Amino acid sequence: MKAFGVTVAEVEEKGDRLLVERLARGIAESQRVGAAIVLAMDGAMDDNGNLDRERTEFYIPNEFVAAETAKHANLYFGASINPHRLDAIDRLQWAKDNDALLVKWLPSIQFIDPSDLAHKPFYRKMAALGLPLLTHAGQERSFTHARDELADPVRLKLPLSLGVTVIVAHAASTGENDGQEDIDRFIRMLGDYPNLYADISSMTQINKLGYLRQAIVEERLEGRLLYGSDFPLINTAAVTPWAFPLNLTYGRMKSISAIENPWDRDVALKEALGVPADIMSRPAVFFSVPLGQAAGD
Repeated sequence: MKAFGVTVAEVEEKGDRLLVERLARGIAESQRVGAAIVLAMDGAMDDNGNLDRERTEFYIPNEFVAAETAKHANLYFGASINPHRLDAIDRLQWAKDNDALLVKWLPSIQFIDPSDLAHKPFYRKMAALGLPLLTHAGQERSFTHARDELADPVRLKLPLSLGVTVIVAHAASTGENDGQEDIDRFIRMLGDYPNLYADISSMTQINKLGYLRQAIVEERLEGRLLYGSDFPLINTAAVTPWAFPLNLTYGRMKSISAIENPWDRDVALKEALGVPADIMSRPAVFFSVPLGQAAGD
């Protein structure tokens, strides 16, 4: 709540849409960030393909995100659809019809195995609709239960082979499978799949020191990295320029920490750590989005 600039009392009075309004306001006040994709988050499914509320810790409905982002010229809709839903393919079409720019997964808490052959029709529909898959890869420690093996980037070979454009969130930083770091497993796949990308969201968090540098100097990632923020975590103690005394001068850390707008602070920190300008600007080109113009306009 604090990261969004709201209080519990305000949200209880005005509703969850207040968080979206504050999000839009913060971006409007930013000098560096012109727009953002707001992510829905589907839940875990039961054996009948219905929402399993007992196993779902984090649920943000597509309908809510689609409706609220449509009210703001600088916000876009990022859908989330668990392929285990009975109507998953119909939901993909609905998402596309409502201007979704991507589909977001967090396999380790949604209990999705990306390599499951049963998902082939879902992947073929995604490819036909031109909806990229933004999926977490690597270790997940923000929830009480997570099956990290489902976030192994190697499991993404199936959707990639069926023509789905895949964006690996956080470049699979942290975590390992089969005795190998997930980021290394991801990087080794790049030569085989030109439709494989990554974002740099969360890679300035204090638990991921060193991974950002590894990603931006990796030649195989040339042209494949996209700026991402991982908001609201960029506006918490998890991300601070003071965590980089070996990379930045005292003056640089002080000046960045003094930037009030969290989006501008995030961009300044990533630039100071060597992120090139083309990575920062690539999402607007990748998603064919004119910054500051509503998706439906």
